[in-house]
Amino acid sequence: MTERTTLEIIAPTVEEALAQGLAQLGLPAHAVSVEVLDAGNKGLFGLGGRQVRVRLIVNPPPGSTPASPPAPEKPKAPRQPKTASPASGPEKEAAPVKPPALGEMHDPILDATEATISKLLFYMGMQAQVSAHYGEPRDDRHPIMVDIRGSDLAVLIGRHGETLNAFQYIASLMVGKETQEFIQLIVDVEGHRDRRERQLRQLARRMAEQVIKSGRKLTLEPMPAAERRIIHMELREHPAVMTQSTGEEPHRKIVILLKDS
Repeated sequence: MTERTTLEIIAPTVEEALAQGLAQLGLPAHAVSVEVLDAGNKGLFGLGGRQVRVRLIVNPPPGSTPASPPAPEKPKAPRQPKTASPASGPEKEAAPVKPPALGEMHDPILDATEATISKLLFYMGMQAQVSAHYGEPRDDRHPIMVDIRGSDLAVLIGRHGETLNAFQYIASLMVGKETQEFIQLIVDVEGHRDRRERQLRQLARRMAEQVIKSGRKLTLEPMPAAERRIIHMELREHPAVMTQSTGEEPHRKIVILLKDS
């Protein structure tokens, strides 16, 4: 028996969810069964509402009912590297199979992250590929690094990555709600964050030289906290200059000045 195809849709109403699901599946209404998972809530004065969530289940074609009920499936084990099946004889004494590398097995948190962000991008009208993996530990936590690649994604980055930071915040909330875990996401689009970090480090060194030559402090334009941290870290060990932050968010800036000033 083949597994029945299912599709979950989130929309303002059940009717819209059904229409979207049928369009994605390319099927008429009589070919699916509909299960309302969340009836939604309009909220107070239309604010803070919750959209409906429905599941569409593709009905099996007529005459495909199996002769006998299938045996219950055993829980699937984590994906293991493929090994050749022994033909016959005492081949079982071969070298033990190495455990799969981190990227080779399904991780429910990573799977949920990719699915949630893909859905968010879909509803934003963007076509992109989403991949997620665990990054280097920070403060005893492994952040989830999310890479988004596709065409026409500049709008998702925004000026100095401001739109990307907002998207990252929203995505973190959505993934955290989906997994019931505290999730630290670092979302990148087409390698933007790496490029931006290189630009900021170059800017920090260039501005430090300008401060040394002029003997006067220099104030940079307002930056998000993550970008200010890159400037601070780049000049932390500089022998002649130091950095300070001034102002209030979202207009907080970095000041570069001589250490003996």
